[in-house]
Amino acid sequence: MDPTRLRALLEGIQQGKTTLEDAMRELRDLPFRSLGFAHADIHRHMRTGFPEVVFGSGKTAAQIATLLRELGRDGVPVMATRVSPEVAGQVIAILPEARYLEVPRILLLGTPPAPDPERGVVGILSAGTSDIPVAEEAAVTAEMDGNQVMRIFDVGVSGLHRLLAHRQRIEEAEVLVVVAGMDGVLPTVVGGLFSRPVIAVPTSIGYGASFGGVSALLTMLNSCATGVAVVNIDNGFGAGRLASML
Repeated sequence: MDPTRLRALLEGIQQGKTTLEDAMRELRDLPFRSLGFAHADIHRHMRTGFPEVVFGSGKTAAQIATLLRELGRDGVPVMATRVSPEVAGQVIAILPEARYLEVPRILLLGTPPAPDPERGVVGILSAGTSDIPVAEEAAVTAEMDGNQVMRIFDVGVSGLHRLLAHRQRIEEAEVLVVVAGMDGVLPTVVGGLFSRPVIAVPTSIGYGASFGGVSALLTMLNSCATGVAVVNIDNGFGAGRLASML
């Protein structure tokens, strides 16, 4: 349940506008709603400040649509990650108000909040163009939490002058999410050049010896730059959420 709605409900009881029976009916599903195939955590927004996000991989279109509908029942914008275009089309046939973002493979239900000018800027950097889907997953996640997001893509270390050309913009960010596959070096470079927390995201992009992102992951974990933290391979969502909390 959205904290704003809960407050309105409690104020309604206090002011005599809402009966106890109506309030009990409203609250009976806290903290989750059983759907048979899942327990929708409708209380997560209150506990953590961010609603439950549906991990779409491995779920049917009907399951994703049902979860989005239940999680967004209070008008809170919700999202599903890792949704293929084929499954997204099936979900939209069930839930026409949903919207699909093809690059990050995210389904949205509801309108994301306007950026809060009081919050700092989250900078999203990608080493290569092939890393953009993961970078966009991080960016959209941060935007869903009301953050201002700055995107700077394709600034990998094979052409370091591209990164340095954006130095002034990068320094405007409060926290940086740096996404890289291949050698995974970019987060260390960024961490050594800028006095901002760096959330490093290894991607599975690369040739054979990249081992599906393991090489980039180990490079980032062994970073010699201070202030660099690492999330799992291709975990743009986790990076975007952590950046928002910082």
